[in-house]
Parts: sequence; C-alpha cells; structure tokens
Amino acid sequence: MSENFDKSNVNESNDYEKGLDGAVEHSGEAVQKDVTLDSSSPQRMQRPHSSPPRFVTVEELLETAKGVTNMALAHEIVVNGDFRIRPVELPEDSLEKRVKEIVHKAFWDCLSVQLSEDPPTYDHAIKLVGEIKETLLSFLLPGHTRLRNQITEVLDLELIKQEAENGALDISKLAEFIIGMMGTLCAPARDEEVKKLKDIKEIVPLFRAMFAVLDLMKVDMANFAISSVRPHLMQQSVEYEREKFQRLLERQPNSLDFVTQWLEEASADLMAQRYKHALPAQGEAAGSEDALVPSPVSIQNHAYLKLLKWNHLHRPFPETVLMDQVRFQELQGQLEQLTVLGAVLLVTFSTAGASVCSRADFAERLKTIVKVLLTDMHLPSFHLDEALTTIGEKVCVELRGCLALCGSPTLSTDRETVLKGGIQAVGSHDDPVRRIMESRILTFLETYLASGHQKPLPAVPGGLGPVQRELEELAVKFVRLVNYNKMVFCPYYDAILSKLLRS
Repeated sequence: MSENFDKSNVNESNDYEKGLDGAVEHSGEAVQKDVTLDSSSPQRMQRPHSSPPRFVTVEELLETAKGVTNMALAHEIVVNGDFRIRPVELPEDSLEKRVKEIVHKAFWDCLSVQLSEDPPTYDHAIKLVGEIKETLLSFLLPGHTRLRNQITEVLDLELIKQEAENGALDISKLAEFIIGMMGTLCAPARDEEVKKLKDIKEIVPLFRAMFAVLDLMKVDMANFAISSVRPHLMQQSVEYEREKFQRLLERQPNSLDFVTQWLEEASADLMAQRYKHALPAQGEAAGSEDALVPSPVSIQNHAYLKLLKWNHLHRPFPETVLMDQVRFQELQGQLEQLTVLGAVLLVTFSTAGASVCSRADFAERLKTIVKVLLTDMHLPSFHLDEALTTIGEKVCVELRGCLALCGSPTLSTDRETVLKGGIQAVGSHDDPVRRIMESRILTFLETYLASGHQKPLPAVPGGLGPVQRELEELAVKFVRLVNYNKMVFCPYYDAILSKLLRS
C-alpha cells in the first residue's frame, strides 16, 4: 500500500515539476495546447544550465515528490474557498468498481456465514466493532471526555470477546448503542441516514449500512477540519511556497525571467496610459516625468489584470503564478462569458425601453436563459456566432411576451431586426458594446483589488447592474487568488520593480 502511495505521489507531482522547471529553465519556448510546459518539447530554445545536473537518490526523489504534493494540496485549500473532500465514486463499468464489489460481497458473505453457525462465531463481527470504535473515537474533540468514556466502556473489546465465548453477547444491543452514538456525532446533514439505520433488523446489512454512513461522516469531519485549519494553514503555506521557490531560484538564477518581462509590460502599459492622459493641452508644458511613474502596487495590480487576457497558447506563463495557471484560465473564461452576457443584456434593454427595464423578474429570467445558452462558451467546440443567433431569437420571443403582459406595443419587425443584429455583433471582440462591458468589468476588478479587499465592494459601473451578482462573485475569486500570490512572492516583485523603476 505504501509503495503504491509513493508512486502516486511521484506521478502526481511530475506535471507540476515539469511545468515549473520548464518555465524557469527556458525562455524561448512555444507553449503547447495542453498548457503544461514540458521540458522535452523540441520547439524550445535551450539555455545553458546555471549548474551541472546533480544525481539524486530514490529516497530524495520520493521525499521531494511528497513535498510537492503536500504543497499543492495546501495551496489548493488556501486559495480555493470552496475546496471540499468528496466521497470517491468509481465509474459504473470500471474494473476497480467490479473488483471492489466482489471483494466486499465475499467479506459480508463470510460474516453472514459465521453469524449463521450454531453457536455463532463472532470473530469478524468483533473486529468490525473494533473498527467502528476507533472511528467513533476519531470524531471526538479533546473536551468530549464523557462521550469518550461511554464509547470505551460499552465497546470494550475484551469484555465483548468474553461475552461471545460464554454465549452472552447481544450484538443487537451493541448496534443500538453505535447508532445512537453516530446520531450524536454526525452532522445535521446525516441525520436522515442515521435514522434509516434503525429500520434495518438483520445484523449483516446493518453493519454494512453503518460503515457506509461512517464513511460519509469521515468526509464531513475532514471538511470540518479543513475549514478550521484554513486560517492557520495560510501563513505556513506562504512561507513553505516561498522557501521552495527560493531554493529553485538559487539552483536556476533565470527563474524570474518571465515574471520580469510580465512586470515590465505592465509598467510600460501604465506609463503609456498616464502619458496619454497627461498630454499638455494647447501647447502648455507637460507635468514632471516623475508624476507619470506608476507605483509598484499599481503595476502589480495591472499585471494581474493582464493575466485575465493572456494568450496561453503562444506565451509562457510567469513562473510565480504557474501553479495557478488553470485557475486564471478559468477566471479568464468567466470574464469573457460575463462580458458577452452583460453586452447582450445591455443591447436588449437599450432596445426594449423603460417598461421592460423596470421589471426585475423579466431581467432575471432573461439573464438565466442567456447564461444557459453560454454555458459551454469555454469549450473549443463552442461556436459563439451560432449561440448568439439562438439568443437573438429567444430574446425576441421573451420580449414579445413581456411587452404583452405590460400592455405595451410590441417591437416592430425593423426593431427586432436591429436588436438581433446588435446581439449578433457582440460576437466580435471589436464590438463597441462588448469593449465597453469588458473595460468596465476590468475597472471594477482593479478598483476592488486596489481597495485592499475591503467590504463593501465598490459601486458597480453603469450597465452592469443586471450581472452584479456574477460580477461580485468573479471579483471575490480573483482578489483572493491575487492576494495570496502577493503574500508568497511580494519580496521578488518588490525587488524587480525597485530595479525597474530606478532605471
């Protein structure tokens, strides 16, 4: 079992190791479609290694793999507020599931045979009671002294063995106590499952059902422990990730090449924007050049926003955000979907008039319909133009119904044609409405990021009211991810920006 676990650790960490090493060892590379940076790619321009390769032992490799796996798990718990452990569900027709069912059936059949003997044999049953006892004890907190004493006293295995040998064991009574204790310790969500156990009268099916519910209770307890430890894990994970990256930087001094390029581009963008807005009017002298220099914080915030518009197929991702590349891709997809959704709703309400805009129930219904039709927008097989054609037809149908309820005149054929054309135009990245929506969403994200994650959230820009809930959910995810990355890598960012701004 331990051997398999170690092997799985190695396999699980390989993708991360390849991606991280590939990002820091090579600067002129073509990023593959699967986004994982593979150092074996023939398209890479090789750089000389900063030091000769060092051979490691299998033990060192396994220890490193375990450390990477632990770091990835800790990172996931910290940055993903919705992280939950879920029961394993094997595919229906998988070999693993069939083998598991066969082995379990054989075990429970053996237990049934033992209990059917005359006199009954309780060897397996007592072992099961011992496992249940250990599981129940594992659910207890240090202050649960009375419950601990109860479990230890009633489920005393030595006493149970003596009762079995003397023919005095009442296993139904033990099962009744176990069910009662499970009801005391389980989460409210498991009350119904525990209650159903009381209706099972046969011992073998009852034990089988009890173990199934105990497995669910273990998952509940693990998730409770995760939610409890998350605040304490934050600082430890920050220090752990920074220490590991520092070791990598010492081994590969070019480990910040892409980060430096990323921050330089963000600084240049902000300088260009400020210079454009500070152009002297009517020949007056421009302000001092120092006034145009952005602050390090604003450069960092702008750099993070650039990750939401990143070309993942043709540009390597900055090394310090490499572990979160998939998350930034997901946020990028959500941003694009939210932009299209907001643009479609804005075009619709601008065309429909005040009588429709004032009906909150209609706005929510229309938003739900459009969201459903844009659900698969992140898939390569999705065709936005076709979806927008369907959306245009559905919007017109819904508008007719809403206007009829309001007693307002329906849209003319020409206005419906204009509305469909406006919705179809949203499919282009150059569409003015879509560009306005995207700009306002990014401005909202940047404002929230600059506010230091303070509540309440900034005011929602005009035109984004119908998608306020979705916008705020996106902002919370984005800022949580960015703030954690800042905590880990701020010393490196500060050093790069300090040097950059001095020059």
